[in-house]
Parts: sequence; C-alpha cells; structure tokens
Amino acid sequence: MKIGAMELIVIFIVALLVIGPDKLPEYARKFGNAMKEFRKASSDMTQDIRESVIDPLEEAQRPLREAMEPFEELQKDVEKNVKGVQKDLNSIGKSKKKVDQQASEAAEDKHAAESATESALDAQDSTNTVTAADTVPEEAPLTEPVSVDEAPSEEPAEAVTNHEEEANETGNN
Repeated sequence: MKIGAMELIVIFIVALLVIGPDKLPEYARKFGNAMKEFRKASSDMTQDIRESVIDPLEEAQRPLREAMEPFEELQKDVEKNVKGVQKDLNSIGKSKKKVDQQASEAAEDKHAAESATESALDAQDSTNTVTAADTVPEEAPLTEPVSVDEAPSEEPAEAVTNHEEEANETGNN
C-alpha cells in the first residue's frame, strides 16, 4: 500500500490537530526512529532467511540444473526435429496434391488421345470396308460330302494319309 502526497498532507493535518504543534516534532522524531529500526530489523531478517534457506537451496539446485542441461538440449533438438518433420509433412501434402493434379491431367490427355485414335480408326474403317467374301477365297472341300445313309469307309482315311505322305515327300525334296 503506497501513500501519496495528498494522504501525507491529510495525516499531517490530523496529527497536528490531535497532538498539537508543540509535541508534533518530538513524535515525528520517534516515528522516524521506529521506522528506521523496523527497516533494519526487516533487512536483518531478510539476510538471515537468505543465508539459512535460499542459499542452501540454490546450492542444492545447482547440480540438478547441471544434470538437466543435457535434457534441455535434447528437448531443443527434438522440438527442432518435430518442426522439420511438420514442414516435410506439409510439403508432402502439397506435393501429393501436385502429383494428383499431374496424374489427372495425364489421364485426361490419355483419354483424349484414345478418343482421337478411335475416331481415326472409325474413319479409316468406313473408307476401307472389307467383306469376308473379299478376303477369303473359296476353297474346294478337303473331303467329299458324305450322306447320312452311307457309312464312312476306311478308303477316304487312307486317301488322306497317302495325300499327306506325298505332300511330305515333295516338301522334303
């Protein structure tokens, strides 16, 4: 609690009225000496507390602080690494979006190329229409048609075998 200039003036006027002008300087001197003694006692008590409590605690804390230094350095390194990992993760997220965008553009380009190729093939097919009759020549049947009433004989099989042997001999020559 601080006392300002106005409060001091009020206290001085009240003290002047209560004590009187003759005894006021004597009481002021006593009050000043009491304040001096109070400050001296509080200073001595503060010094005693500092010497008996605070200094031994600081001495006990010193080895603990020295032991904590590697952990504090480790904490700083971990925080630095975490920030680096967060930065890398953020850049991965951004690069993934970029890769996805490039992949979708490539898919669109591929789709456009496929549709252009299909259009070109359709146009070529419409100009070069070929029927099966144009490409496949008529061939004579390999065997004579057999009616259902006739039973197959072994003659045609022997004829086919003889025909194959003749083809092999001419191919070898």
